[in-house]
Amino acid sequence: MRRGYAWLNTGTHESLLDASLFIETLAKRQGLKIASLEEIAFSRGYISAEQLKELVAPLSKNGYGQYLQRVLTERG
Repeated sequence: MRRGYAWLNTGTHESLLDASLFIETLAKRQGLKIASLEEIAFSRGYISAEQLKELVAPLSKNGYGQYLQRVLTERG
């Protein structure tokens, strides 16, 4: 695996909790969302900035929508 990837074994309740806490910490410290389908589609060119705007509109009042708006502003 390349740098920036992590393998998280979630075969037990304890390891699932550990993985969850790891993702939470990473997201908070980096200011990123993990596996944001809209962000991935936009960054890979599967959807345009205009399409992302349409997807963000109904989500504008919650944290995820605000995150996507920030992605659009920074990369659009």
